[in-house]
Amino acid sequence: MEKKLPILLQEVIFGSSDSNISKQISKLNKSGKIRKIAPKLYTSNQYDTAEEIIRRNLFSILGHLYPGAVLSHRSAIEFEPTSTGQLFLTYKYTRKAELPGLTLRLLEGNGPIGGDNPLAGDLYASQRARAYLENLQTSRKPGPDSKTLPIAEIERRLAQIITVNGEEELNKVRDNARMISKKLGLNAEFSKLNNIISALLTTHSAKILESPVAAARAFGVPYDSARLELFEILFRELKQQEFKYREEKNSNIKAFRSFAFYESYFSNYIEGTEFQIEEAKQIIKSQKPLRARKEDSHDLLGTYKIVSDPEEMNVIPEKAEDLLELLLRRHRIMLEARSNINPGKFKDINTFAGQTSFVDINLVRGTLLKSFYFYQSLQHPFARAAYMMFVVSEVHPFLDGNGRIARVMMNAELVSSKQAKIIIPTVYRDDYLGALRRLTRQRDSKPFLQMLSRAHEFSSSVTGRDMNEMQILLDRSNAFIEHTEAKLIINPSSPV
Repeated sequence: MEKKLPILLQEVIFGSSDSNISKQISKLNKSGKIRKIAPKLYTSNQYDTAEEIIRRNLFSILGHLYPGAVLSHRSAIEFEPTSTGQLFLTYKYTRKAELPGLTLRLLEGNGPIGGDNPLAGDLYASQRARAYLENLQTSRKPGPDSKTLPIAEIERRLAQIITVNGEEELNKVRDNARMISKKLGLNAEFSKLNNIISALLTTHSAKILESPVAAARAFGVPYDSARLELFEILFRELKQQEFKYREEKNSNIKAFRSFAFYESYFSNYIEGTEFQIEEAKQIIKSQKPLRARKEDSHDLLGTYKIVSDPEEMNVIPEKAEDLLELLLRRHRIMLEARSNINPGKFKDINTFAGQTSFVDINLVRGTLLKSFYFYQSLQHPFARAAYMMFVVSEVHPFLDGNGRIARVMMNAELVSSKQAKIIIPTVYRDDYLGALRRLTRQRDSKPFLQMLSRAHEFSSSVTGRDMNEMQILLDRSNAFIEHTEAKLIINPSSPV
């Protein structure tokens, strides 16, 4: 007998043209187990308002109701409704539509083109260059009812690209805009954009049923809606900011593996697997565990086995299912010596840290799958790395090893883009954990990104031909000292 999905865990349920599905939805609605919150839209959530439910499931709802639509104009930059509840989408016709708490402004125009960002289902978001062109169209309505951002805001965002990543990055935006403007019929808008960019460069010498397939389509896989809302907060902040590109300097295999040693050492130290640095070096050099600490030694060896392999660290998920496969495989490799925590399998017991309860065991897979909607729309390697690390840490899909796996997934994003990896030294552990807690508990993503950006800046400066040269820089940075005794020095190669 096929195992049915737990329907009542689903927050959003879509109406269907399939008569069998439609009858079952109608039956659930009449029995009061689900309720209708909008045309062709139902929920099993009996407590929150329709506005709240729609808001936190917005992208998947839009992708279902308007397949092939593109989140466009100001909405492709802000990724949230305006203060008057307006959201703008380019679609196959022009129309105004209402959802509880939202006014959807559908604007006739081109569907998704190459380079546009997939969000959820068949919903896309305009790529950066397209969004800037759209925002330079003429709008008849002012303020928050306008489909476009003010010119001053466009200029500020373009200038920010220069400030963070230099003129070359802004020229890439212009080159892409030039190419797609002809396809979109936005030649006049490109002329405006070109003029702004030229002036800036001159100024600055910036997502029950009998058939499993039908069931999954109608009800989806159960997920933690509160966590998805938190991921969306981080996603929006990541889309608002510009991040520095930090090219990997430890590019030859000896330097890459030397850095991987310290990456493994600190990642385990954070989790309480503490070794003297010379002990850790001996474990890695001999590839044999210490007799008195076999499991701890295997944790270090397992971490190093993954992060020292450039081929492995170049693998990132291309689709949501890949994310699950990668997590399971890397967890199995990392913790193969700890049979008591089921290496390579998601947790079967709910886990807690103080007052924080992590994602329920029944919701782990669905939450990870849903998180991919935001991930696939991020382009900057640091943004993808930060998002991936927080998602894995926050879902906490395993009985143990979650922090280490989260940091492996983070650094794989950087390696795949030839960017410097990130280590969290002992002296910076409390900053790291505090920023994670603040994002989890207070939904404040800015300190998290500031912390991780600072760690990235520091880590990119840890270079050398071997472990010894890198250790000199790490010593100068106070990396091995407890946070109560010293502060992290960002550029250890500079005189103290």
